[in-house]
Amino acid sequence: MKHQFRITVEYIADNHGQPVDAPPLSFVAGNHDNILEIVERIRQREQFTPEAAAAFAVGLKLFGEVMLEHRNDPMFAGFQPHFRDFMKVLKSGPG
Repeated sequence: MKHQFRITVEYIADNHGQPVDAPPLSFVAGNHDNILEIVERIRQREQFTPEAAAAFAVGLKLFGEVMLEHRNDPMFAGFQPHFRDFMKVLKSGPG
């Protein structure tokens, strides 16, 4: 069984800083990793702010899980080897 997460995205301001009144996007996503633990590991890397670490880790893990579930989709064929290499470097630790 996968870890289950509720992901919510709220559109709070447009690209001019004006408030936006829009309903949030919310969905449940499963992942083979605990995404919150991954966020904490990324936050230990000095080059990331806490916000950047969260955005990077959540986006990466959501994308990676979808790609894994659709590994036979030709859209991902050319990217999969590079993604695997990237994840090996990322999992090798801080740096």
